[in-house]
Amino acid sequence: MRDLFFFGFVIAFLLLAFRRSFFFILVYCYVDIVAPQKLSYFLLTRIDVIQILMICLLAYCATSTQFAEFPLDAQVKWGWVWKAMLWAIFLPLTLTTRLRIEALALLMTLSAGTIAIAGGVKTAMGGGGYGSLQLLLPENYGLYEGSTMSTMAVAMIPLVLWLARHGTIFPTTASGWQGRLVWPFAIALCFACALIPVGTQTRTGLLCLALLGMLLMRDMPMRARVISGGAIWVVATIALMVVPNSYTQRMDTIQNYQTDESAMTRTAVWKWTWEYAKDHPFGGGFEVYRANKLVVERMEKSPDGSMRPVRYVDEARAFHNSYFEMLGEQGYVGLALWLTIHGLCLLRMEKLRRRYKQAREQDAWIRPLATALQYGHLVYLLGSMFVGIAFQPFMFLFMGLQIGLVSYLKQRPTAGGWGDLSFRRTQMIATAR
Repeated sequence: MRDLFFFGFVIAFLLLAFRRSFFFILVYCYVDIVAPQKLSYFLLTRIDVIQILMICLLAYCATSTQFAEFPLDAQVKWGWVWKAMLWAIFLPLTLTTRLRIEALALLMTLSAGTIAIAGGVKTAMGGGGYGSLQLLLPENYGLYEGSTMSTMAVAMIPLVLWLARHGTIFPTTASGWQGRLVWPFAIALCFACALIPVGTQTRTGLLCLALLGMLLMRDMPMRARVISGGAIWVVATIALMVVPNSYTQRMDTIQNYQTDESAMTRTAVWKWTWEYAKDHPFGGGFEVYRANKLVVERMEKSPDGSMRPVRYVDEARAFHNSYFEMLGEQGYVGLALWLTIHGLCLLRMEKLRRRYKQAREQDAWIRPLATALQYGHLVYLLGSMFVGIAFQPFMFLFMGLQIGLVSYLKQRPTAGGWGDLSFRRTQMIATAR
């Protein structure tokens, strides 16, 4: 009960600070004097700075929703955003063992893998097409949207490989058919995930695959990089020979984006958002893109073969970019909080990669997991440049997993030099009581 009291009191104090900024000073003084994180047995001792930033972003979004330009539409988006963020804030508090961390990673990959397998099988059988590949549901939201699923499917490939190599729930060393099926299933799942960008014919997915390919060669020796690069080139060449013409034609628009109506409309939306933020530095609330009115110009081939500019008017076009989504909806403050959260997550994983580079045998799983989470996160941030997934719930689970991993390593007594001090401090406080 004491944990709940201190946790609730500090959170309530922070929420009040968003209405009266001077409360931030009072919160600091209270924490400095009373030290509730030491009086708490569990909750406040495991609260991470990233979780605090998430709480701040959640409170900021709640405030912006109350003053949104489109209040009814904003309430609809807020209805699922606060649940995703609140769950991501709470989730790391439960990841107190390696088994729990692995179980969450396994559930995430198998759940999203269900969608990926369905799309991969349909793609392999000759189905697919931009906006026409039906996954498990005939819907166009969440992970069932083509570009979103392409990004997240590629992002979870490193996590699938980690589970196959270091997982203890379904270990490859297990006797019997279970152990022999782990790697074949993992490879098949990765292949299905790689097929999603082909089946959905999304340019976002192609760029994410290219980035992941480069990241996976990061820790390889030079000779292995050359061999892997050659193998990727051969596979890509063969793939281009068998994919439908509609796919290659759509990928060509990456280079010739001036002729693509969708690409030029997105560029116009981003320009509008930039100008909007200058007049509304705190954002316009969720769904503010509905206010845009655009004059779009693209290049079109005339009957004589020359290229000429064509103008048309459009309005209420979505951001198609998570960075501009945050800028338009939550302003400079919201964008800064969002970027800080992602930046800290990436830095934390890099710190783990370096700290456990020469790890003991029992810690050999840590660096590969940090690497998998970091690579998946980088893929997400690249995909976010072309699709509005700033509040994608699956990615918040991804970040919750990262926070949980860091908190677990800090609290455990055998953290290999990281958590020893914090653990001894906790034990001393407990003994003093």
